[in-house]
Amino acid sequence: MRRYFGTDGVRGEAGKPPLTPEFVLRLGQAAGAYFRAHSPKPVVLLAKDTRESSDLLEAALAAGLLSQGVRVEHLGVLPTPGVAYLTRHLKATAGAMISASHNPYQDNGIKFFGPEGEKLPDEAEEEIEALLEEVHPTRGIGTVGDFREAERMYLDFLLAHAPDLSGLKVGLDLAHGATYRIGPRLFQRAGAEVMAFFNTPDGRNINRGCGSTHPEALSRFVVELGLDLGIAFDGDGDRVQFIDRQGRLFHGDHILYLTALAYGEKGVVGTVMSNMGLEVALKERGLAFHRAQVGDRYVLEMLKEKDLHLGGEPSGHVIFLRHHTTGDGLLTALLTLKALKALGGDLADWYEALPMYPQVLLNVRVEDKAKVMGHPRLKEAVQEAERRFGGLGRVNVRPSGTEPVVRVMVEAKEGAEAVAQELAHLVAALDRE
Repeated sequence: MRRYFGTDGVRGEAGKPPLTPEFVLRLGQAAGAYFRAHSPKPVVLLAKDTRESSDLLEAALAAGLLSQGVRVEHLGVLPTPGVAYLTRHLKATAGAMISASHNPYQDNGIKFFGPEGEKLPDEAEEEIEALLEEVHPTRGIGTVGDFREAERMYLDFLLAHAPDLSGLKVGLDLAHGATYRIGPRLFQRAGAEVMAFFNTPDGRNINRGCGSTHPEALSRFVVELGLDLGIAFDGDGDRVQFIDRQGRLFHGDHILYLTALAYGEKGVVGTVMSNMGLEVALKERGLAFHRAQVGDRYVLEMLKEKDLHLGGEPSGHVIFLRHHTTGDGLLTALLTLKALKALGGDLADWYEALPMYPQVLLNVRVEDKAKVMGHPRLKEAVQEAERRFGGLGRVNVRPSGTEPVVRVMVEAKEGAEAVAQELAHLVAALDRE
């Protein structure tokens, strides 16, 4: 059982346990000891997003790594998938990203990538957690570099996958995050007419009322300004959501459907949160559909297990395994637009091509996720709800891996809202017991 690592690294409110500079220093020491045990001359690439706490945590993590003789190359502000790409491309020992993705600015986090550009496996994170319990005296004097070519190399990688976007009027919501600089440059270089929104980070405005989790403003801009489409990224750039010309959300399930058809995939990996409409539509086309646990690491595991190349989540975290090892919002946007050009039509047409089952998702804040999830009354209530739907609906209740909430998801042709509210009230009541 891991104590600190969740589904997406170590997360928390910056400055409060566990994400204090003292703990992050120790985490750097433990991770440094782990990397040194697996490489005689370890090199770690270190990047961050635009949160005000990222500089503090970057310094603490770097100090811990350096004390174990690790060379640290600073990449500056860069999207998370850029770190993954460069770790593999430059043959580094590991990569580290300081970000809390789509969370508010008060939160932050640290995630590690292995030499192949994939998130560290559970076993590695468990070993680092065990090393956290030990004292690590200075075992070497690591050195520091500023790798100034990071953004250019990542941009070149993305441009190699870009279609010609000449004549396309695109609105970009950069979430005041890690894509605020590279995003507009990328789409302009690809030929698009770009209008950039939410691209002035101040350390505290990341994801605030914007980005892939809050695309409402972008939706208004697309309609009011007569844009062809909008593209919204999250704070660290590993997710993307589209807005069609009518202002409708074209999310991860739509992206999977469109790109699966365009690229001739034999099957797709979604998650337990993927809409039943996607599953039904893919099977009607003769494509297999598999559900993994929530989290891109589990999507990646199932892609490898099933020998498939396309998978993702409704949140817009999509993996194109032929091109990258992790979800990449910028790459996903380019490959989706390339698919659109190949199949014809625009996003509005493809939005209509995938009928969705009505879905209700409620987040219930709780004090004890384990107590709630282990309660027999919750299991009984979920089973009863699914019986009521008679095969025409689906219920999923799960704890968040990054926040103190239990997520209640219900989808059905009829009655989803009422059932979701009932289950949410039950979750809250069980937490109070």
